[in-house]
Amino acid sequence: MSSGDLDALLRVTSSTYRGETHPDIAFGTYDGAVGRLVLAVTGKGIAACSFEPENAVFELVTRHVGTFIGPDPRRLDPVRRELDAYFSGRLRAFTTPVDLTLATSFARTVLQKTMAVQYGTTTTLEEIGASIGRPRALRAIGNALASNPVCVIVPCHRVVREDGALGDYAGGALAKQHLLNVEKRASTSRSAG
Repeated sequence: MSSGDLDALLRVTSSTYRGETHPDIAFGTYDGAVGRLVLAVTGKGIAACSFEPENAVFELVTRHVGTFIGPDPRRLDPVRRELDAYFSGRLRAFTTPVDLTLATSFARTVLQKTMAVQYGTTTTLEEIGASIGRPRALRAIGNALASNPVCVIVPCHRVVREDGALGDYAGGALAKQHLLNVEKRASTSRSAG
């Protein structure tokens, strides 16, 4: 599906939602400090906050979650507001519920541990491995983090290499460094104030 096809599909489906019926899955984008993030919100919470192209996320959501998808500002705008607040250093913890339907069972375990990493701090693959009882599964843990469907909100950017190097990130090294810098600045200004 090309980007133009996706735009046409969303235009057609958005006209369907002008009445009282809303899509099961709200789909849209957020343009922020680290680039474009593709969002998908289900009845359970945010299922995608992804650096992947819109059509790839749309197809993944369609395949694994459902097909009644369209724009729904009443469900997307609260996520966008929280992302704005996070990027400006005003938000330390997202209140938007997370729906990890798009993650495998093992990835859900890894991502839930990642969600426990405190704002402004980092952890390592080795520490996550030890905490889930899989200290030798470093490659699998790295793959789970790389396939995180809810980037930024599920803070896989807080996982660095044991030697302190950034390591890989779906949005790229600059995006990862930016996210860590936002948290470091906000943490430093709060402790100084």
